[in-house]
Amino acid sequence: MTSALPIDMVSDVVCPWCFIGKRRLEKAVALTPDVPVEVHYHPYFLNDWIPRDGISRADYLTRKFGSVDAYRGMASRVAEAAAQEGLTYAVDRIARQPNTLDSHRLIHWAEQQGKAPAMKQRLMDLYFTEGADLTDRAVLLRAAGDVGLDTDEVRAGLASDRDVAEVAQKAQAAKEAGINGVPTFIVGGRYAVSGAQAPEALAQVIREAAAEA
Repeated sequence: MTSALPIDMVSDVVCPWCFIGKRRLEKAVALTPDVPVEVHYHPYFLNDWIPRDGISRADYLTRKFGSVDAYRGMASRVAEAAAQEGLTYAVDRIARQPNTLDSHRLIHWAEQQGKAPAMKQRLMDLYFTEGADLTDRAVLLRAAGDVGLDTDEVRAGLASDRDVAEVAQKAQAAKEAGINGVPTFIVGGRYAVSGAQAPEALAQVIREAAAEA
């Protein structure tokens, strides 16, 4: 029996190119149906300076890009790229810029039940498409319930420091490994692909890695 090719995606749930990159990876996997793969999601903090309760989106954009208006042109290009992948980046709906530690904890818990892809997608859809606040515990609990996690268990976990250190350590390890931009895909443990590459390009890397495995 052929073992599955591991694909590790290092990303953050508030990174628009990660939103697009996840969809492109799924398309790449669909282009290589003869290669069994196993995708794992690893945390990354795009904005590790944001406090646990988040900040206003306007404050964030001003600090990072100089002003809200300075981001508009960039946002429209990203929204167009998202639309080409069947995704909606509703930039004007986003009112809060969250700290993503708790979102990554949810993905970590979902991974233990084989539900990490659904969890990651739900969180990104909530943020990019619905403009939901990912620091709002009610939003996180709804996301957990939507993908079939036990909400009582998740509520207790979020109220505690469960896996905070582990998630933070994994995010730090990515930076120490030299990953300074996301998404980054590590295919077969040897090929590192940076950025939301086209599905065809990712599919080619998957085939090359599978041939060498």
